[in-house]
Amino acid sequence: MVQFGTAGVRGSVVDRVTPAVALAVGQAIGRLVTETVPATDAAPPAVVIGRDGRTSGSALAAAVEAGVASAGAQPVRIGQVPTPTLAFASRGRHGVMLTASHNPPTDNGIKCFADGSEFDRVQEQRIEEFVDENAPPADWDQWTTPTRADPLPGYRDAVVGYSRRFGADLDGLRVAVDCGTGMASVATPAVLDSLGASVTAVNATVDGHFPARPSKPTPETLTEFRSFLGDADFDFGIAHDGDADRIVILDGDGEIVHEDTIVAVLAGHYTRRYVQEHDDAPTPVVVTTPNASGRIDEQVTAAGGRVERVQLGGLHEGIAAVEGGQVVFAAEPWKHIHPEFGGWIDGVASAALLARLVAAEGLAALRGPITERPYRKVSIDCPDDAKAAAMADLEAALPESFPEAGVSLDHGVRLTFPDDSWLLVRPSGTEPYIRLYAESDDVDALVAEAEVVIGTVVDA
Repeated sequence: MVQFGTAGVRGSVVDRVTPAVALAVGQAIGRLVTETVPATDAAPPAVVIGRDGRTSGSALAAAVEAGVASAGAQPVRIGQVPTPTLAFASRGRHGVMLTASHNPPTDNGIKCFADGSEFDRVQEQRIEEFVDENAPPADWDQWTTPTRADPLPGYRDAVVGYSRRFGADLDGLRVAVDCGTGMASVATPAVLDSLGASVTAVNATVDGHFPARPSKPTPETLTEFRSFLGDADFDFGIAHDGDADRIVILDGDGEIVHEDTIVAVLAGHYTRRYVQEHDDAPTPVVVTTPNASGRIDEQVTAAGGRVERVQLGGLHEGIAAVEGGQVVFAAEPWKHIHPEFGGWIDGVASAALLARLVAAEGLAALRGPITERPYRKVSIDCPDDAKAAAMADLEAALPESFPEAGVSLDHGVRLTFPDDSWLLVRPSGTEPYIRLYAESDDVDALVAEAEVVIGTVVDA
């Protein structure tokens, strides 16, 4: 049995994302492609297969490749690449990326793409159904031989070209990039260098053991990089996760800029640009998630647009569902989609675009108009098999404990208070936690009170 979560199939390579699972998913996507995409006289429909730097990636990619080939579709090997590069290469066809993103090296994962966007839930369910059916392979004479391609140079060039529509030339802008021994190593420093920045890349050798720091860039895992920035003379810093779809921005002193401030900067910029360039056009829309700060709404509304929220992991479905407007940007914390460039999450494109904006205005000036209220995110231990029951109980317990708040149950439990403070409680889709997010002038007190309620329910 294969079950997709909010970020594809992800987990331990010993007992969840095994070669057998990869083979089954490969056969399923190969079958899906051969049944829905017409073959040409030249070749059967193609599936591009890429992987990040994890040690298990080679074996899992080979298993996916075998499954695709045995279903009669054409596997195209592109080797070790950032996830955005795989998405770029999947335009006009399908793709599979082997990555566990920011998870530890013991894990891996499978993400499926079609025409540059991650599979939506309907497509994922079709893959799950095909796996469960366990149909035999295609007839022997329909099996294919893999081919190879190298989309990375074209992808880097495309990012450079797109980012030049924004901001100013970098002209020696001093940028430090912590690649975390992940796939950003082959993308972000080269892109920024092509744009004219003075780039210092650290941890820029791909190593799937992540020996320099854990793959997930957090204040704790970036301690050395933060010190490096603080002791040197950089305009700002960038850090990525293992597959370069996430991006963290730091100022020249090594302090992390809040993820929602970065989203607000980009969202406001895209909205203003769209309004300036389009007369009598549909309203510009920014799609984000329930845990995102009100500072994003402030910037987008002031620029003449509107914000729509969708569940975490649902940006692609949210973009597709927007009516009466034009989506100009979509984001959840540290993960950004630039629809004008492509329908995928792209940390490398964000790095290039932000560098151009910093070159034009400076990071402090970009942050200046944004209201940064205190924000907290807390992870509370909760076994995966207990999440559903805990959330059901919290739908009643949290409103009872905060009777003055408005309640939304669309994407977890979100409480909005009369002073525009808010909190959101939702289950993690990838880890054994209940997540608590809160924004308030007295955020510590709000979080402490909510933690008591959540802890009582989880421990019951």
